[in-house]
Amino acid sequence: MALVQLTDVVIPEVFAPYVQVLTTEKTAFVQSGIMETGEFFNSLLQGGGRTFSIPHWRDLANDEPNVSDDSENSAIPKKLGTGEEVAQRHNVNQAWKAADLVTALAGDDPMDAIAQRVSSYWSRVLQTRVIRTLQGLFADNDANDSGDMTESIVSLSGTVTDDNRFNAPAFLQAAATLGDRADEVTAIAMHSMVFTQAQVNNLIEFIPDSRGETQIPTFLGRRVIVDDGMPTATISGHTVYDSYLFGAGALAYGTAEPRVPVAVQREELQGNGGGTEILVSRQQHLIHPRGFAWLGASMAGEAATYAELASGVNWNRVFAERKQVKLARLRTNG
Repeated sequence: MALVQLTDVVIPEVFAPYVQVLTTEKTAFVQSGIMETGEFFNSLLQGGGRTFSIPHWRDLANDEPNVSDDSENSAIPKKLGTGEEVAQRHNVNQAWKAADLVTALAGDDPMDAIAQRVSSYWSRVLQTRVIRTLQGLFADNDANDSGDMTESIVSLSGTVTDDNRFNAPAFLQAAATLGDRADEVTAIAMHSMVFTQAQVNNLIEFIPDSRGETQIPTFLGRRVIVDDGMPTATISGHTVYDSYLFGAGALAYGTAEPRVPVAVQREELQGNGGGTEILVSRQQHLIHPRGFAWLGASMAGEAATYAELASGVNWNRVFAERKQVKLARLRTNG
């Protein structure tokens, strides 16, 4: 067995972009089209600032049109309203000791082995930050918008039947909170227990990906994302599961390289003088739910923690109409 050291294989200017590409490829929220990517969102991170204003034009109101006549009366023009979303910058990092990453058999590709492990970590972090963000949005929605983005079939009496568990009519009712834009729902994220229930009830179909290499689960033609980080709670002694419905581009995602995105550090005196190596990986990204403003009303540091993302006081819906937000929540019993 050969011991490969980090300093033997990690070339920062190669390693950092490689990890970023792999992270994107591994993140289901990106691959499903839920998270919109593009140079606009990347460019927001290029300058300074903790938050970024994203102005938008509001839609034209459905006012009754004027009736034309031959009088000298003048019609009063309507004005086009504006709104403002606010996104935040996330600067995050993690470090690992070399022994946990790079002991490899001769003939393996240590660069790939390290990158796969680091990118898998950042992919999980990205999905967790998305889920915590969504928790915050729905907490804000419950507090300030009458919970109009949620459909709940949870039993509060302590008696649970199949009508209280995940089912197709409940999904359609959750999608219907988007009004006449319900058909724009393209994906649903659910806990593995909910996914298992759906499979038992023959509600899940599998289709091959574009390369025919992976079977993608779908429900009523919508992409299914399974993540055990989805929120759960206990009500009347029964587990309650949240599932999230998405339209394409419901969230925006941008990235930019930190000043030093990756570094390898030797600690010669550690290991009782035997020496150790540490890999430091840093990321800078933007995860922004379209139609919302980050308020940061309760944030202690320079970027939001998981708990701060999940707090409703840090978010506010700014889109004028509920159906403009391509998100919905379905609450079911287990």
